[in-house]
Amino acid sequence: MSGIQGQLLEVTVVGCSKLRDTEWISRQDPYVCLEYANTKFRTKTCTDGHKNPSFQEKFTFSLIEGLRELNVSVWNSNTLTFDDFIGNGKVQLQKVLSQGYDDSPWQLMSKHGKYAGEVRLIMHYQNANRSAWPGTPPTNPPYTPYAPQQPPMSSAPYPPPLGYPPVQATPYPSPYPPPPAAYMPTSTYPPQPYPPSSAYPPTSVYPPTSVYPPPPQAQHYPPAPYPGVYPPPPY
Repeated sequence: MSGIQGQLLEVTVVGCSKLRDTEWISRQDPYVCLEYANTKFRTKTCTDGHKNPSFQEKFTFSLIEGLRELNVSVWNSNTLTFDDFIGNGKVQLQKVLSQGYDDSPWQLMSKHGKYAGEVRLIMHYQNANRSAWPGTPPTNPPYTPYAPQQPPMSSAPYPPPLGYPPVQATPYPSPYPPPPAAYMPTSTYPPQPYPPSSAYPPTSVYPPTSVYPPPPQAQHYPPAPYPGVYPPPPY
């Protein structure tokens, strides 16, 4: 960055974003002011730009040795009254003077020290210090997608590991006794000596109904002692 006296710095005002709103009813009309030493520039007014105006205007500054800071401020244009101050900030030039390019957004602050939005600048400096790059800037190697290695396909079984004897099946004696060879058939048991059904007495032991006396006959009551018609009732 040595020897910047009289060198040219190009600054392009791209636009602003998230600006503080100074209008109550209508949309604000912002513009940007740049100041470096005694050199001042002003963009055109972005009518109805409101909080996100766009400018795309380029300015050229003559650098001064020892001054590596640029002042930027944003205003709202008014027709009948004074313009409203939206916010300002300081732009550091170390990056653009060392690398030749800087497109960082810069924060704006209100007069009360509160956040007032951002301004986007693109700065170019042709005589940047490129001692770290002897030729052209280093480039990244081309991207190659990762391809995992697949094991070779083979139909032959895998050989057993070396140093171990082959595994053989060893029979183990059973701790339980073997089952009997044959069971006695059920036909060898003798039949049960049940008596015939004729040996049992009949189920009914009550005498026949003919031994009981006949039921008594219904008795007839004599007629009433006063047969005939009842006397008429007295009137």
